[in-house]
Amino acid sequence: MAYLESLRVFCRVVELGSITSGGRDLRLTPAVASKRIKELEQHLGVRLFNRTTRSLTPTEVGSEFYKEALRILSAVNEAETVVAQFSGAPRGTLRVTAPLAAGRRIIAPLVPDFVEAHPDIEVRMRMSDRKVDILADGIDVAFFVGNPHDSSLKMRKIATCDRVLCAAPDYLERFGTPDAPEDLMKGHNCLLLRYPRSPEYYWTLNTRSGFRKFEVKGKYDADDSDVLLNWALDGRGIINKPRFEVAQALRSGALVEILPEAHPIPATFGCLYPHKKFQDPKVRLLVDFITSRGQAYLQGLEAPRADPA
Repeated sequence: MAYLESLRVFCRVVELGSITSGGRDLRLTPAVASKRIKELEQHLGVRLFNRTTRSLTPTEVGSEFYKEALRILSAVNEAETVVAQFSGAPRGTLRVTAPLAAGRRIIAPLVPDFVEAHPDIEVRMRMSDRKVDILADGIDVAFFVGNPHDSSLKMRKIATCDRVLCAAPDYLERFGTPDAPEDLMKGHNCLLLRYPRSPEYYWTLNTRSGFRKFEVKGKYDADDSDVLLNWALDGRGIINKPRFEVAQALRSGALVEILPEAHPIPATFGCLYPHKKFQDPKVRLLVDFITSRGQAYLQGLEAPRADPA
């Protein structure tokens, strides 16, 4: 078991490019992670990494060993999955990722209930609005709000999320309320979610001739969706958001929906996971749990216990 743990540390260090990051990802101190790497090098009698003050990269033999180590760990995981199907008590760690808003409002509040129902399962959650490489990062389940196009992964749709355009009353008083989608490009400040390969450099809105792309612009953009929401609440511009993200602000009047007939194209709330994870009982349990509770939350039948918004 100690050797397998060393292999896991080694692989995460290669993938994250740092002993500190690799150890932290496995809940190990840098000292313990470094010790595991040194023990592995001593056991193999080779140097696995080239170390400088600024970088850590695998040696040629380290790169080859990484490929074989992945195969070993994958085989062990598959064997444990088979055993879990017979034991009826899934155990182990689930690596989960989600976009910030959906993660904070839907997924994270439900994780404690899931772990309480399945105490032998640990959930390690990472949240980011940036695109995540699920296979490279060793992710078991990636929740999303949007329209993914990665055909190499298995997708489970949870719900369709209506999107809305909205702004603070103060902003609309100062800049006027748009009467048509074209008005958004006439002096209005549209708040955009921007990062490399971001899908929101334009907004797709409903028109009389169907959905159409509008290349809107604004003075502010960010790679954090909640930053955009806070700017909108502060009267800085117009946002394009899934309704569940702004429902409370719309109810309170802090934000006002605009152009309801030219509503943005709806988004899919769902999850992606590698095909090989399909038979893993703990993956199926989490996906089924979040699907059931998430659908109820979005339909307004019930809500997670906490609302971080």
